[in-house]
Amino acid sequence: MILRYFTTLIKCTAIALLWLVPIQLWAADIESVRLWRAPDKTRLVLDLSGTIEHNLFALQSPSRLVIDISDSRIKTKFTDLDFSNTPIAGIRAAVRNKSDVRVVLDLTNTVSPKSFSLPANEQYSNRLVIDLFDKKPVVSRTLDEVVQKKDRKIIIAIDAGHGGEDPGALGPRRVREKVVVLQLAKKIKALLDSNPNFQGELVRSGDYYLAHRRRTQIARDKQADLFISIHADAFTDPSAHGASVYALSTKGATSEAARYLADSENRADLIGGASSLSLDDKDELLAGVLLDLSMTATLSSSLEVGAYVLKNMGTVARLHKKKVEQAGFLVLKSPDIPSLLLETGFISNPNEARKLSSNSYQNKMARAIFQGIEQYFSDNPPDGTLLAKYGNRVDRIYVVAPGDTLSEIAVRYNVSMRRLKRHNNMSSSKIRVGKKLKIPPR
Repeated sequence: MILRYFTTLIKCTAIALLWLVPIQLWAADIESVRLWRAPDKTRLVLDLSGTIEHNLFALQSPSRLVIDISDSRIKTKFTDLDFSNTPIAGIRAAVRNKSDVRVVLDLTNTVSPKSFSLPANEQYSNRLVIDLFDKKPVVSRTLDEVVQKKDRKIIIAIDAGHGGEDPGALGPRRVREKVVVLQLAKKIKALLDSNPNFQGELVRSGDYYLAHRRRTQIARDKQADLFISIHADAFTDPSAHGASVYALSTKGATSEAARYLADSENRADLIGGASSLSLDDKDELLAGVLLDLSMTATLSSSLEVGAYVLKNMGTVARLHKKKVEQAGFLVLKSPDIPSLLLETGFISNPNEARKLSSNSYQNKMARAIFQGIEQYFSDNPPDGTLLAKYGNRVDRIYVVAPGDTLSEIAVRYNVSMRRLKRHNNMSSSKIRVGKKLKIPPR
């Protein structure tokens, strides 16, 4: 009886003591950290185990940026980050008020900071994103610079989809869409630059993410005549295959596949961290809506050039659809630039993933896309361009790729082998990989 009494007393005392001991309930752990560099900003991403509240402010002398995160713990370190080519000299983090975390960024340059939280999605946990926008001096332009140049090259903006923390679709053996499409984009640019009538401009030149509206704005800043967005998407069924070309639809998708694809691509802004929650971008969004109303003529040109590109892509890949499809892709909503989204294959299909990772296949696909663009503009040269003034009376340069023969190149450019050899001072039909051939004017 006495033993039972003391046992009960001990239990009650323990329960009472628990009420006296403060229990710290952490809102979230900072589990990992990532750093990305883009041409106009540096992005710091904190991966979190849950939702948090934070406060961001700047300090001077020396220049620092401070992020206070409430009720959190540090489960990672900042010492392994590569700060080269960023305005960050270093990052320090410590516990503050026993329950909060203070992260301090030591800065080397003046930046315009912006921070926002992102909820968990199918690829990432909760995140805190800190964007450090570069502050560039305002440069006034002369009237001559504002007026578009005469006798200019045709400018093609080449957008490699996804990038940075958004890998895009993942294929067998960890083939990543963002890697494949950037490789393709660079090959297309090289082909365009080898032609005296064209100039290729990469929208994304490295491994970083750009929001859809930012991609079209870059194309507009480059005064592009055509915008192409390169992709290699995935489907739930690994047997799905084939290349496709898409233009914007202002009404609805032309097929269920087009609707599915547009939905998956448009979600990329959520994954990549393009915030639409802040008030400072509302004017831009409103402007975007108003600009969308003026797209009828541009859409017609998009469908026309798309048909040329699709036909040429069909010479190296099986086509998913025989005509240009339409869907509501955000990245194609440019009111004054004909725009296309090119699906170069399904990275979820093991056979197509293997091809898309192959350098030789990428060369063939890039060449097909380039030839479609070249043929369209040869038939429809924009006013004020070299092509409109001189036509194809200027030598084009072709770099011999593995598997090429002189006869195939002659057929491709609609010129006789005899003329091609004479134009290049060749006594033999043998060619070597890497040789630059001058294609005679039409």
